[in-house]
Amino acid sequence: MKECRQFYIDGKWVNPNTDCDFMVINPAFEEPIAIISLGSAADVDKAVAAAKRAFASFSETTVDQRLALLQEIIRVYEKRSDEMAETISQEMGAPLSLSRKAQVPAGLAHLAETVNVLQHFKFEELKGSTLMRKEPIGVCGLITPWNWPMNQIVCKVAPALAAGCTMVLKPSEMAPLSAYLFAGILHEAGLPPGVFNLVNGDGPTVGRAIASHPDVDMVSFTGSTRGGVAVAVAAAPTVKRVTQELGGKSAHIILDDADLTAAVEDGVRTCLRNTGQSCNAPTRMLIPRSKMGDATRVAKQAAKETIVGDPSADTTAIGPLSSKAQFEKVQSMIRKGIEEGAELIAGGPGRPAGVSKGYFAQPTVFAGVSNDMTIAREEIFGPVLCMIAYEDEDDAVRIANDSPYGLSGFVSSTNIDRARRVAKRIRSGNVHVNGARVDFAGCFGGYKQSGNGREWGEAGLEEFLELKAIFGYAPRSK
Repeated sequence: MKECRQFYIDGKWVNPNTDCDFMVINPAFEEPIAIISLGSAADVDKAVAAAKRAFASFSETTVDQRLALLQEIIRVYEKRSDEMAETISQEMGAPLSLSRKAQVPAGLAHLAETVNVLQHFKFEELKGSTLMRKEPIGVCGLITPWNWPMNQIVCKVAPALAAGCTMVLKPSEMAPLSAYLFAGILHEAGLPPGVFNLVNGDGPTVGRAIASHPDVDMVSFTGSTRGGVAVAVAAAPTVKRVTQELGGKSAHIILDDADLTAAVEDGVRTCLRNTGQSCNAPTRMLIPRSKMGDATRVAKQAAKETIVGDPSADTTAIGPLSSKAQFEKVQSMIRKGIEEGAELIAGGPGRPAGVSKGYFAQPTVFAGVSNDMTIAREEIFGPVLCMIAYEDEDDAVRIANDSPYGLSGFVSSTNIDRARRVAKRIRSGNVHVNGARVDFAGCFGGYKQSGNGREWGEAGLEEFLELKAIFGYAPRSK
């Protein structure tokens, strides 16, 4: 049992203002693995004050100084990557193989890409007699979820540091141990006191205190759409910038000329990855009506071949859901799909056969889904795929865009020009063509209720900067 009750404020580990213990549960075994403290508004006040003090000097550091700091963070992060992978696996249930191959490397990729961007980024540009200057926005509140902890923490922390901002991080209380370790990495890398601060806690208390704080200049939030609305409401009276990466219900359009077997198999794997707990997962698979029979047979087999089990086992493809509450939500949604008349072709309610403990769900596939069903409208955040038939290309695009969300999209076709054309018609922040994986030099974020603003790469750095015009900076030419 780890004791992680302290917060990281002003370069030191400090006790909370008031004791409020919270157990961190390993979802594979339903057993406590650590104790943290849930913070209060008073703890947020201390952290914000430290960040505000540090901003005066850190905002004036040179690009070279910040590059050196990021490169040292990379060095320490790499050294502690095995420890990070094990921590993530234990706290939120990701298979250890996924933690090593994707969860931990995602954080490293954001650090490396931020270094690359910072080396070439123009903070000042003269346009005529006016200097266009990009300056750090100030003290940033960072609120992150549990499903891809290092991806979502580092894609905020790295550009904030690169911009010259200071920050207060509230990670998810469900999976806070990786953030605790990351704070240690930053400390070992020599981050100046007050630049990075960590306060654990829940959304209604610590999250709200950060979002509403008058000395916080920006809030970057990743989580549910409901949580994003709450953050925006809390932030509104102080008119601070709010960027949000929220929920998704991404469509995977498999066109009639696609390699059906390969596209369906890849679509199932991508949907189920990380136990379906990815906001950009392709949870709606759109199939030509004439090919639905063949597609369902492939999807059923792919789901049945997906090994669910102990995250530490090499053969495990997906681990447990992150918590009891998440398990119960997913079970409720599976039952809802059955009640509304969707055809259950794989999986279903309850744990996999032979499993009696842990928040494990069966890889579940529904066919015969109409786009107005609850399971096609709402984000389930579990290993559940909905297969929807379409008539033609226009109908597929219409169904894909008929969603309150617009985070990601997927298109499969043997005709690259056709795939590109369809990708441009999908109203989402990013689209994957023919199984393309994410590009950390690109950008990530959504349309509609999937949020606003962008993360990753140069677009992510821009979110942490204010644009200032200095008129008359240079004499006008005669």
